[in-house]
Amino acid sequence: MILLRAPLAFLRLLIRSVFLAMGQIWANKVRSILTTIGIVIGVASVTAVIAALTGLRANVLEDFESLGVNKIYLFPRWPDKGPFRQADWDKIMLRPEHFDGLLSHCPSVNRFTRVHRIGGMQVRHGERSADAQLIGMERSWHKIENRFVTLGRPFSLIDDSATRQVCLITAAVRDKLRLDRDCVGQRVGIHGRAFTIVGIIEPPTEYGIIGGGGRDEEVFIPFRTMHKLFPGGMFAIATSRTPELSEEAQAELRFFLRRTRNLKPGEPDTFGVEAVQKYLEQFVAMAAMITLIASGIVGISLVVGGVGIMNIMLVSVSERTREIGLRKAVGARPSAILLQFLVEAVMICLLGGLIGLLIGQLLTAGMASIPMAKLDKAYIPIWAVGLSFGFSAFVGVVFGMFPAIKAARLDPIEALRHE
Repeated sequence: MILLRAPLAFLRLLIRSVFLAMGQIWANKVRSILTTIGIVIGVASVTAVIAALTGLRANVLEDFESLGVNKIYLFPRWPDKGPFRQADWDKIMLRPEHFDGLLSHCPSVNRFTRVHRIGGMQVRHGERSADAQLIGMERSWHKIENRFVTLGRPFSLIDDSATRQVCLITAAVRDKLRLDRDCVGQRVGIHGRAFTIVGIIEPPTEYGIIGGGGRDEEVFIPFRTMHKLFPGGMFAIATSRTPELSEEAQAELRFFLRRTRNLKPGEPDTFGVEAVQKYLEQFVAMAAMITLIASGIVGISLVVGGVGIMNIMLVSVSERTREIGLRKAVGARPSAILLQFLVEAVMICLLGGLIGLLIGQLLTAGMASIPMAKLDKAYIPIWAVGLSFGFSAFVGVVFGMFPAIKAARLDPIEALRHE
């Protein structure tokens, strides 16, 4: 029972101090509101900045998920040192045979496709022409890029192995050439050759924050047909079985390509292996750092608000000197006086924090409704709410401590003589 008396007595004293603090705040409403302006501005600014950065982060992460976080790009690259640093292009470029047997030797890789792109290719139909990007790819490209044929059929294995002159086009190319809506079977001219349209493919995905997903005018042909017309310049896209296996897949791909390209131990890679997962991790780390820095900068106003609260609490101690002396004369302990003024400072800060949070929510709603601002996913996370109230209480304790100590140390006789 004795052990419970002290906590219960402190709890009663704390509750009484809270009610006394609320009474003082209500008795001086205008002064209390003006005192909390710094805290209000600080909390509103911090929460609005965190909400904006959280919304931007959510949009970028969504773009990365659409792009495919388990994608790995393989491309030719001159090394910074070694015998291949100034080698001719034909020794650096990737060749189709470098990827033969890749899936059987790289267990962490789910699928891959060879790709070859050429921009600014003229596609003709009769008297009309369209400037399009010509892309050579394999069947697995559709699942890797998550873009499928909406009309007609995809390329078959025979289309690729027999280097057939067939193509897939986007609706934008079809409309520019004024082809029939169902244009499957019609022919278009590419690089002086006639290609038969076998299907219409989905347009490229638009990535809101990262940027556009590419040109809408695209023409696809089988990879081997592309390589026959335009040798060299190819790259490859692979996907790991899961995002967690991305590093293992990259290591396997690097080992496999070094062997197929006959690179000796100690010689630098003549190719690049880059994963989308790497850029995602870099972005997440950068976003966290930006959030921390921005919150710290706008949080300076909370410190300014704390100085204002300390000032007003010193004034309050001066105004209530006789009250403090009277309470001490009837037996109030210094700890009770200290707690009363400390709780009052904390309550003022928490009140300011609540008002600031409400204003921050209004600012967040306003940001989310701005068209083209890419802040539609802006919201105040729960941890930011806790941080706002926690920091407000911390400011109240830090800047309320000096006035509270001053009040607790007042001599009761001198305080009663105070006019």
